[in-house]
Amino acid sequence: MDKQQSPFAPGFVERPYWWELAPPPPPGPPAPLPDAAEVAVIGGGIAGLSTAIELGRSGVKALVLDREAIGWGASSRNGGALSGAGSLGRARSDLHKALDQKLLDEMVEEAEASFDEMEAFLREEGVECFFRRTGRFVGAHAPKALDTLKRRAEMLNRTGRDTAAILERGRVREEVATDLYHGGLLIERAGSLHPGLYVQGLAKAAERLGATLRGGVTVTGLEKEGAGYRVRTSQGEVLARQVMVATNGYTGAATPWHRRRLVPVASYMIATEPLGEARVRTLLPKLRVYGDTKKVLYYFRPSPDFTRILFGGRASFVDADATRSAARLHGFLTGLLPDLAGVRISHGWKGNVAFALDYLPHVGRQEGIHYALGCNGSGVVTMTHLGRCAARQILGSANRPSAFARLPFPTMPGYHGRPWFLPLVGASYQLRDRLDGWRSTPAKGHP
Repeated sequence: MDKQQSPFAPGFVERPYWWELAPPPPPGPPAPLPDAAEVAVIGGGIAGLSTAIELGRSGVKALVLDREAIGWGASSRNGGALSGAGSLGRARSDLHKALDQKLLDEMVEEAEASFDEMEAFLREEGVECFFRRTGRFVGAHAPKALDTLKRRAEMLNRTGRDTAAILERGRVREEVATDLYHGGLLIERAGSLHPGLYVQGLAKAAERLGATLRGGVTVTGLEKEGAGYRVRTSQGEVLARQVMVATNGYTGAATPWHRRRLVPVASYMIATEPLGEARVRTLLPKLRVYGDTKKVLYYFRPSPDFTRILFGGRASFVDADATRSAARLHGFLTGLLPDLAGVRISHGWKGNVAFALDYLPHVGRQEGIHYALGCNGSGVVTMTHLGRCAARQILGSANRPSAFARLPFPTMPGYHGRPWFLPLVGASYQLRDRLDGWRSTPAKGHP
């Protein structure tokens, strides 16, 4: 592309591509809140709606509150990539050192089973969201990264459910049209869906099972009252027998204990203008979901109709303008896939993901308040599952606690939910990637 040529297609919009087909519900006149609720769920995304569905199946009607429209946050802005235990190693490569082996094995087995649970849910509820089993390819950004991927393959293959294999450098182009990766990991049990349609399907199922969904309601405070809780909101107060927090990257001051344990990080995405299926297949021959091992990672996939490429990453470690970040992502994309030189982008957007300080998902209860938090950049399957786990905690119906409920949920001294350190972290990540030898374009003459 000419240096002076804009990366933006005519009509470029700063809006999730997914919202073209499945926008969040438009705001309507504020509906009155009930005076009381069996369970108040704070957060109307995947985790909160999943909790409401599981409660509804047992006859318990939840009140789901969100300060924006239901499904407005990362639940309808993410890349729509799905995996089971594959997401654990993606967030943290040293799990084999950090956790007791028995607990780790239980976490991996539970995460793998959650992929099957989600597939069964989509089938049972008839949720049409372009779900496909695609497999995932993870590119190694440096030769030493293959060692990390080999450990992840061993972790997945031990379950007997998944099949993970290492591809050497000479086979990378079987998966993606780039020369930048030094090999990679192929995970068979992975998939994709349309996240906007998925979260709408969750919302419809929750309402059908008796949940009340209220967007545009900000929870301003919680306090214990008798056997339950008084939930203070911008639309009045509700007395709830139980409370569940499912706010992830949008966790606010009303729940300070949870806020201190989460680092909200903006993630950015772009969609190319239509390329046609034939061209997309030359770039991504197997039409999988894709990621890599860099600290400043890339993730990408074909659109559900296979006519575009959707590409995401950490374009900035501050809350940056989505349009400016889209231009930077465009540079990353064309550096990775040089055959896209000259292609422009039609959409650019961002959304907050929530990282726990130990890079692991968490579900549990603190002083009587339930929570499912910490998607760590891979939340569709994880938060669907942990929302169900939270509901089972509330119902007291779990045969045994989730393995993720047995993890401590750490914070650090002086941290209160405002990640002032992210620019420093981002700079260190970029440096580590460069020291590993990562280049945004292939070296001249490299095969």
